[in-house]
Amino acid sequence: MKLLFICTHNRCRSIIAEAVTNAFGGSLLQARSAGSQPSGEVHPLSIKYLQQAGIDTAGLQSQSWDAHEAWQPDVVITVCDQAAAEQCPVWFGDALTVHWGLVDPSRLQGSEDEVAAAFGNTISILQARIEKLLSANPLTMNATELAALFNQLGER
Repeated sequence: MKLLFICTHNRCRSIIAEAVTNAFGGSLLQARSAGSQPSGEVHPLSIKYLQQAGIDTAGLQSQSWDAHEAWQPDVVITVCDQAAAEQCPVWFGDALTVHWGLVDPSRLQGSEDEVAAAFGNTISILQARIEKLLSANPLTMNATELAALFNQLGER
C-alpha cells in the first residue's frame, strides 16, 4: 500500500511521517512525502531526531507533490491543517484522502529538552498509528472500512 504524506512545506511533519512509515511499515507499506509549496530543504532537527530514534533518513528530501504524479498513491494523508484545506491535484484520482493533524515540533520555542520531547512525541504518535494500521490488516478491507480505519487513526 502506497501512502503519500502531505504538508505545505514538506520539511518536518510529512518528512517524519515518511521516514517512520518506511521504518515500521514492513513490506506492506511504502511511503513518500511532498508539499504543495515545498521549502526545498528538510528541517535539520527532523533529521537529527529521526536518527536519534534509529530511523533511516537517507533519501529524505523536500519536494513538490507533482514529483509523485506517476507514483499513484493509494492513500494521501495531510498532516498539517493548512495542507488539509488546500485543493489537491486531480492526479490523486481515486486515492483515499485523510487528515492526520499533527502539531509542528519545528515551531516550538523552548529549551533543547522541550524541543527534543516534541520531536520524540511526533515520532511516537506516527509509529503508534502505523503499528495500529498494520495490526488491522488493511489489505483485507473494502474501501469504506479502510477509510474508517485511516480516519480513526487520525483522531487525536
